[in-house]
Order: sequence, then structure tokens, then C-alpha cells
Amino acid sequence: MSSARHALNPNFFSSRRRLILGSAASALAAAYGPAWAQAKPVRIVVPFAAGSYTDNVLRIALPALSDKLGASIVVDNRPGANGIIAADAVAKSAPDGLTFLMGGASANAANPSLYKTLPYDPVKDLVPVVRFGLLPFVLLVNPSVPVKSVPELIDYAKKNPGKLAYATPNSATLVGMETFKRSGGVDILQVPYKSSPQAMLDLVAGQVQVLIADFATAMPHVRSGKARVIAATMARRTPLMPDVPVIAEVLKGYDISAWNGLFAPAGTPREAMNKVAEAAVAALAQRDVQDKLSAIGFEISPIGPESFGPYVREQIGVWAQVIRDSGIKPE
Repeated sequence: MSSARHALNPNFFSSRRRLILGSAASALAAAYGPAWAQAKPVRIVVPFAAGSYTDNVLRIALPALSDKLGASIVVDNRPGANGIIAADAVAKSAPDGLTFLMGGASANAANPSLYKTLPYDPVKDLVPVVRFGLLPFVLLVNPSVPVKSVPELIDYAKKNPGKLAYATPNSATLVGMETFKRSGGVDILQVPYKSSPQAMLDLVAGQVQVLIADFATAMPHVRSGKARVIAATMARRTPLMPDVPVIAEVLKGYDISAWNGLFAPAGTPREAMNKVAEAAVAALAQRDVQDKLSAIGFEISPIGPESFGPYVREQIGVWAQVIRDSGIKPE
């Protein structure tokens, strides 16, 4: 597909962005003092499998984050249940500044409206520490599906009700596809998965025919011709794939994009959270980290504890509205 040539844009981050990030890191450093030294390793729990987008983002930033923090960091992947397993584990961990959740839209914003009850309270039990940035998604089909655009997919699905299946490895993609189905008036079967990489492999194998996936998971298969990009899911076209249309150009108001960042168990000392936020912003300001994250389509946009908290609460409301509009009933 011709648009695949534009998928990776090494100049995505401007010098101005680097200047802003560097200034933010300096300001946090001045406010919170020297790097944090710990005898014990810091554990970051990831709600998705190794190789998933969120896992990749964290592991790219990890060496710089560990260096800035002055502590070793262990990544603990706990996939399953749309992030509930990982979020609950962190919510029930000791608030000693050594355990964090690499959370995001699924576990911390969408789940409160997708489930009647949760074993954790996203607002009371998990305290926002620092946002890393934003994750764009693309709508894919197996090449055996004879469509190359959103209108063609809608038309094909209407002519073949119930014959297409979509994979959903997390809450964000579930809401994205159910919103697509409701807005497009189509019937596509849902098949739950624990991880994006496995869902992607099954799309390539033809076990499912439709998938909303992140850039990093999708693009290697798009370049090899094993998956076809139909559209991007955010409100406007991304500079990473300027030739790829967005779903909103056909289904007005459609906007599904996600974000991620670190959360701590309630009761974690403010000083510890501030130092982790400082280290994360400093790590994300490094050019090598920025270049690697840009290459997988991740938009670095860090915000610290004071701003991240209100942002998460706002996002809970945003996702609640999207979920209501999609027609999804809480489980």
C-alpha cells in the first residue's frame, strides 16, 4: 500500500518539541531535587503482554528512566481482562514508592464504564504520576477481505452480516470497533484476545478479518503485505501516515486514540511520585528515546502529577460518553 511508505517519519519531533521537553525536565529537576537512589528495584507492572505497544514504549524509555531515577527497574507483564489484573495488583500493592502501573486509557479510563464492578477504584486506588504520551491506532483487514476503504468495509459487512470477526485485545480497541459497528450499522463478531501481538498474528492468519491495532504492532505486517490499512482512528490525519484517511472522514465524530503513563498505589509518598515523574520527563526528553518512540508512532506528551490527575478524571468522562454512544452494555 502506498501509504505505508509514510508510516515512519524520523523528523516527526521538531527541535521545538525537544526544547519544550528539555525545559520541562529542568523545571521538574529544580523543583524536586536530585535523582532518587533506591537499594531495591522499582517494579513497573504492564497490563499487556511483552511486545505490545505499551510494553514497547516503556522498554524504549526504560534505560534512560532507570538512569535518571538512579534505580534498577523490573518490568512485570500481567496481561488479561482489559488491564484489570495488572491494575488490581498495583492497587493492592504496598504504597512504598517501589511499585507502579504503566496504565492508560483501557485500565484507567474506559474500564469504569465497561464493567459494573471492578476490584479496584481507578480514581481512589491508583494515583496518576506522569503521562508519557499518546498512542494512535489504525483499522486493519486481512488482505483476503476485498475492501480498501471505510465505505467499502461498511458495504461489505452489510452484505455479509456476521461473517466478519474482529479481534479485541484491550478496552480501547473494543470501544473503537463497537463504535464503528454502531455508527456504520454493521454486524461484525467480537473475539477477545489477551494481547495485541497475538491478535495481529491471527489477523494475518485469517482467523479474524478485522482489527484495530497500534502502529508498532501493525506496520511490519502492513509492509509485508500481510495486513491492509483501511484508516486511522484519531480525529485528524497523522503526520506519520499523511496519505491514510481517518474513519471520521466517513463516520463523523469518530475519534479513538489512547494514552499511557505511570500510576502509583494510593498512599504512595508524594516525594517518591514527584521524583519518578521528574525522571520520566527527563528520560523522554532524550533525543535517542524520542527518535525510537517516533519510529513506532508514539507521540511524546508528558504531564506531571498535578496536571495528570485532572486529565485522567476528564478522560473517564470522555470514555464514558463514547461507550454509551457505542451501545456497549457494562458487564
